[in-house]
Amino acid sequence: MLPLAAAVGDAPAMPAPLPVLWLCGPSGVGKSTVAWQLFTGQPGAAHVDIDQLGMCFPEIPSDPGRTVLEGRILGGTVANFAAAGARCLIVSGYIDSRRGVHTEYLTQAALTVLRMRCDQPELRRRLEIRALPGEQREAALREAEVLDRGSLPYPVLDTTGRTAGEVLDAVRARWPAQPARQPGPWPDPPRTPGEILWLCGPTAVGKSTVGWQVADRSRRAGHITGFVDLGQLGFLDPALGRDAGQHRLKAANLAAVWAGFHRHGARRLVVVGQVDHPDQLRHYRRALSAATLLLYRLHAGPHELSERIGHRGRGGGPPIVGDELRGQPAAVLARAREAAVAQAAALDRADLGDLRIDTDGRSAEEIAREVTERAGW
Repeated sequence: MLPLAAAVGDAPAMPAPLPVLWLCGPSGVGKSTVAWQLFTGQPGAAHVDIDQLGMCFPEIPSDPGRTVLEGRILGGTVANFAAAGARCLIVSGYIDSRRGVHTEYLTQAALTVLRMRCDQPELRRRLEIRALPGEQREAALREAEVLDRGSLPYPVLDTTGRTAGEVLDAVRARWPAQPARQPGPWPDPPRTPGEILWLCGPTAVGKSTVGWQVADRSRRAGHITGFVDLGQLGFLDPALGRDAGQHRLKAANLAAVWAGFHRHGARRLVVVGQVDHPDQLRHYRRALSAATLLLYRLHAGPHELSERIGHRGRGGGPPIVGDELRGQPAAVLARAREAAVAQAAALDRADLGDLRIDTDGRSAEEIAREVTERAGW
């Protein structure tokens, strides 16, 4: 049965808050790695990297670090994950090092925060191994020092001298598997106007690279512009099996992200992510009904897709949570090439999107320029 909070009088009972675990700390303590492993190993779990909810620039002076923006959007996604049947939500990412988590936006969450730390010498070594640029490395070390000297009321897990497996075991000891829950009601999506440009296409066609450059061009033209990777909004145990591709969940979370960005001042949003069939689009058009939505499909031939998948497999491109190509063996990459070529052909047959843009033999800058011009941005 669905756990329910106590009802008052004749008021309808509300679903119990969704258990949420937030692993926080500076770069290099292992929060993203452990959160992903915890998510993939725990039945019914959902996951989001908080950084993926806050890519709206430039920042506004009243919210340096965009932690208020991210907290507000996270609060909007909690009800969506609960509606999709998640037993719990595992969050990784930064928090406001002086104020902590903005709990005023997490009214539907039963929140547990665990701060991960590491001694400075070892943390510096970890950041150097990750080849973090010097300025970012020093900023992360300063952030770690602020957190260690602060008085935030969260339990602390010291990762110094521990392997990723040992840290994972320590987190699991504090966060056991959660009981099953029935899906809650889907909240009505916020009606948020604006311009949304969605780049779709087969795996490794260059959606994220081109999309980021499109968003950057818009920002440099003077527009507050958001960016979101659709795949990052739908991490939910596939065994729940209620929504193939998690398109309803992704659409609901995308609407929450856009509402938050719009409140931040954005009137433009660049979305990157896969969609394979016109039927899947109905979730997004319903969730974004007040916005103008353009869907541009990037296309590449077999040779280009093969080269780009190989590049991703060798570690090219930005490191993102859930990357299914990075560091994979040759056999896995070969299957990914076959699947991407087949996907590109299927998208061509379906004639999906408002515009098809050929990317063969072209730089990301050139493609981004065409996308921007075609969209009238």
